[in-house]
Amino acid sequence: MAIRGNRVVPNAHFHKDWQRYIKTWFDQPARKKRRHQKRAEKSARIAPRPLKKLRPVVRCPGARFNMRQRLGRGFTVEELKAAGVSAKVAQTIGIAVDKRRKNRSVESLQENVQRLKEYKSRLIVFPINRKRPKKGDSSEQECRLAAQVEGDILPVKKVSATEKPRKVTSAEKKFAAFHTVRQARVNKKLAPGRAKKAREAEAEAKDKAK
Repeated sequence: MAIRGNRVVPNAHFHKDWQRYIKTWFDQPARKKRRHQKRAEKSARIAPRPLKKLRPVVRCPGARFNMRQRLGRGFTVEELKAAGVSAKVAQTIGIAVDKRRKNRSVESLQENVQRLKEYKSRLIVFPINRKRPKKGDSSEQECRLAAQVEGDILPVKKVSATEKPRKVTSAEKKFAAFHTVRQARVNKKLAPGRAKKAREAEAEAKDKAK
């Protein structure tokens, strides 16, 4: 393998009983088989419950990857509240909860609320006591139709929108993307100070009017 970047060229002289410091493992195929067996056992044990929990759709961090969507760790309390599910109940019906995550946009909140509502509409809740079912439990006919979901629940659909070729408009030619973004950042940064100045000017005008 070629050296990449400004790194040191390896020039290791293996002295000092180097065989002692080498780590080996020969059970990789056996481990793989064991993991497969464990997954199969768990699937049979918890059936017809799904193998995985419902996760939210989030965007990758950083300016480089923020156009890419993937499954996150858990739903925020705000999302659960909007969908009409408490954080305590959510953990009992296979919904992952992450109290640390915050909603930075209305779009992500609405998308995940819709995701929760869709999950709730498909959810089949088995009654603890079949003779005395509680409110929210599914009927016997629905329980018979229950099937186990083995992969990701409601996986992320990667849809790439394609546009037909067209001429660039004069408005698009005049639009300066970098300047617009820079201006938006400056406006956000100076907004509190400008609001304070406006309040002070308003107060001064009122004092003069008196």
